Amino acid sequence: MTDTTNGATGRNGWNIGLWVAQALLALMYGFAGFNKLTQSMEALGAMGMSYALDYPEMLTRFIGTVEVLGAIGLILPALTRILPRLTPLAAVGFSVIQVLAMGVHISRAEFSVLPMNLVLLALSLFIVWGRTKKAPISPR
Repeated sequence: MTDTTNGATGRNGWNIGLWVAQALLALMYGFAGFNKLTQSMEALGAMGMSYALDYPEMLTRFIGTVEVLGAIGLILPALTRILPRLTPLAAVGFSVIQVLAMGVHISRAEFSVLPMNLVLLALSLFIVWGRTKKAPISPR
């Protein structure tokens, strides 16, 4: 049996897991951000984002913009290997968004969404750790 924890295959496994996490987060945040940018506040409220009806529209649009840019930041720098250090920074930004989102949901007694917030936070932190410590991507 071959030890793959420290060899190229072990690093490859981490790399695959990190790419999957990056793709999942990029899809989730890209979709959510796109909706926040393109839908009316009433439509967002009907989709379950009731906070959109209670906060200024510009805040929701700003969050949507940050989510779309962050989704791009999770994929593009790592894929092109141009400034790949931006990928873990995008994940840090999503970690901050999730901590703030949890605060909003707790203050509104919306406890049913907290498990999803925790999953997204864990994936974000996994990417931060993985892309800085376990399987960083080298720049060109």
